[in-house]
Amino acid sequence: MSIERIVFAVAGAFILISLLLAHYVSPYWMWFTAFVGLNLFQSAFTGFCPLALILKKMGKKTGPAF
Repeated sequence: MSIERIVFAVAGAFILISLLLAHYVSPYWMWFTAFVGLNLFQSAFTGFCPLALILKKMGKKTGPAF
């Protein structure tokens, strides 16, 4: 799996998990959802993604996202 697909999968999982936590535990988990969304938004313009840097250092290969 390429770095791009891992980033998409992790971001999607974080969003779904935080939405479940906001529904069942506390609405404050929506702040985590907003953080993930903002990080995805800024990475689209800047190209900076902390998870992508970590995965690259771990030896994962980049590839076409679509």
